[in-house]
Amino acid sequence: MPILLATALALTVAACERGAAPEKTAQATAFKHDLPEDVSGYYIPTTAVQVGDWRLHHLFMGQVPDFMAWRDGQRTVGFAPIMMEFEAGDKTRRTRLIPTAYDVSEDRVRFEATSRELGAVSFDGRLDQDALAKARRNLGDQGVVLKGTLKVGGRTFDGVSMRWWAGD
Repeated sequence: MPILLATALALTVAACERGAAPEKTAQATAFKHDLPEDVSGYYIPTTAVQVGDWRLHHLFMGQVPDFMAWRDGQRTVGFAPIMMEFEAGDKTRRTRLIPTAYDVSEDRVRFEATSRELGAVSFDGRLDQDALAKARRNLGDQGVVLKGTLKVGGRTFDGVSMRWWAGD
């Protein structure tokens, strides 16, 4: 009887351990980056993107160590290595979107978030490294460095173009 009880207990523990692994895998694939170069800065729309009273203000991307820390679970409230910010029409209110998923590489930016004010938000764009290098040399250039599709709630905005700015 003790052997049967020990076997049942061992199988129960093993089953519990296997159940935890898929959750870790799902979390790890939700936040992905492959950045051999620094792409940090603010990406500001070249033309207004308006949804109701909210206007896209910028997309922010941090430095490679920010992405590594986030991936490893080191997270600070209100900050992520990639964030999107919208500003209300009166310019007194902003909402910062922290990602629920992202995939950032040297030539592609994918971002997903959910906002109380805006609903589901996603961006899928192409990052032009040549244009980004030129913008960095010029400390911010009016040229387009990031272009893609922004979805906010039920609306889709194709061809959203952004320029790069280093920030303050």
